[in-house]
Amino acid sequence: MNSLGLPLIILAVALLLLVMILGAMGVRRQQLRRALGTFDASISTSSGKWMMGVCRYAGTELEFLRLLSVTPVPRYRFARTALQLTGWREADATERTRVQPGAVVVSLVVDGEPVLLAMDYGSYTGLRSWVEAGPVAGVGTWR
Repeated sequence: MNSLGLPLIILAVALLLLVMILGAMGVRRQQLRRALGTFDASISTSSGKWMMGVCRYAGTELEFLRLLSVTPVPRYRFARTALQLTGWREADATERTRVQPGAVVVSLVVDGEPVLLAMDYGSYTGLRSWVEAGPVAGVGTWR
């Protein structure tokens, strides 16, 4: 084998792996979006950095899965009884470049910590209905 053969094989394998990872991310995104109870969203936690992803309703939890990932494990899980919606607003000029177009920014409090979730207004009304229609939070109390 000549001196160029091995580096070319390594480069070809690396390129093939990159294409396979990108393909897996694309298939994962399509599978997530086709499932019932999912919507596109962006999240900003205490760090202030926005991440794009997909939220899905999973029984008594709201799960956030990162968009640029191949793992089926949610990045964040919020219990329905721990969610408090404190309001919504239009995205400001600095946020518009980091969230999807036409999104509203929803302010949440989860176990005492503020969380911002950006989504379209239709998804916000669905989230609000899901939180308000929650199960009993404790014995003898209704959420």
